[in-house]
This record gives sequence, C-alpha cells and structure tokens, in this order.
Amino acid sequence: MQLMNVIKDNLAFVQQRIASACQKAGRETDAVKLLLATKTVSAENIKVALAAGANLIGENKVQELKEKDAELRETGVDRHFIGHLQTNKIKDVLKYVSCIQSVDRLDLVQKLDARLQSEGRSVDIMIQINTSFEASKFGIHPDEALTLLEAAARYDTLNIKGLMTIGLFDADPERIRPSFRLLRQISQHAMDAGILPADARELCMGMSGDLETAISEGATMVRVGTAVFGKRLYPDSYYWKE
Repeated sequence: MQLMNVIKDNLAFVQQRIASACQKAGRETDAVKLLLATKTVSAENIKVALAAGANLIGENKVQELKEKDAELRETGVDRHFIGHLQTNKIKDVLKYVSCIQSVDRLDLVQKLDARLQSEGRSVDIMIQINTSFEASKFGIHPDEALTLLEAAARYDTLNIKGLMTIGLFDADPERIRPSFRLLRQISQHAMDAGILPADARELCMGMSGDLETAISEGATMVRVGTAVFGKRLYPDSYYWKE
C-alpha cells in the first residue's frame, strides 16, 4: 500500500512539473503528453500508475512487452516501443505496440514495411535522431535525418508521427538544451520542405531529470520512469543500449 501511494504521489508531482513547465514556456498545460518509461517496472506497479490517470507507456525491450502483456492488455493502455529495435524482433514488437519511436535506419524501415504489408496493416512511427552526436547512442545522424524521413514517407504502412531523441546525459540543463533544440529545428526544416506531413508534429524528448528543458524547447511528449517508479538498478544509459 505504501508503494502504491508513493507511485501515485510521484505521478501527480510529475504532472505538476509538466504543467508548470508548459505555463512557463507560454504553452497550454495539455500540450505535452506523459509517457511512462516502464523498463524493469512490474505490471502491477504500472497498473497503479494507470489507475492514477496515466495512459501511455513505453518499453525498451521486446521481452518485457511479452512478459507484461497478459496483465496490461486488459487495461487498454497505449504502448510504444522506445528501445533499439533489431530487425529480427519486428514480428514480435508489432504484436504489442501502436507506435515504434526508435526507427533510425533504412533497413529497419524496409523490413517494417515488408512485415506490415504481409499483415495488411500499418503502424505509427517516429524517427529517432542522435542529436547529442554520441557514439554510445542509437539514432540516425542529424545530417542524414531528412534523407531517412523522405524514404520512410514513401511507405504507406508507416505513419510518421514525428521525431524522437534521447539527448545528452548531463546534469546541466544548458548543456542538454542544444540536443533538444536541434530536434525541433530538424522537425521544422522537414515541415518547411514538405517532407513531414502537417500532422507529424510529435517531438518526444526529455526524461525525469530534464523534462522542463525539453518542454521549453518544444517537446510534445516526455518519457519519465524513475521520477514516478523510483531508481532502477542501472543508470538510464544502460537501458538505451542493445
């Protein structure tokens, strides 16, 4: 019962942080969606957050999607995949999610399309961009982002909803800010060039420690895990690796 209350209180505090950041940035308080990053979080604890008003979660590992599916499917929660996707896991991940946020290479685009064509369906995607220019992170290089967006836009099976980045891991908001600003600039450039459709305005960026900075730079979705569910055994950087 104590843990349940902690999760509920944490969720309310994060929602308050988002609303305050939106207000400070001169944006509507509902302009930013909260995606709960639920890596290593049990289905039981996820359901506590859902009962408290959360409605969107993101998983990094296909195995965790499988393990939690029996308990979470009945809730109707919207699930996104936010981790690096190996092409041999495409069939599995498509069973569970409405959106794949981590599309970062042409090979993945082509194999997603082939699988979706065989199933006669489509899926929402975001293009992941490595805006911190770190070799340790996945995501397409910013200089190649528009080319990948153009290629992905040719496939009717892929509904491009926007862009995603992890950003720089740093305690200083001003060192992090350029990563988020670059994602917004790439999005605007793609819009101006007619590469992104008018409704593909999602910018998924910012996490527990830097969501205010991300919102000030135009985030429409933030990924929050530890601020709601507590510290994990390993740091965030561990979970963004294959």
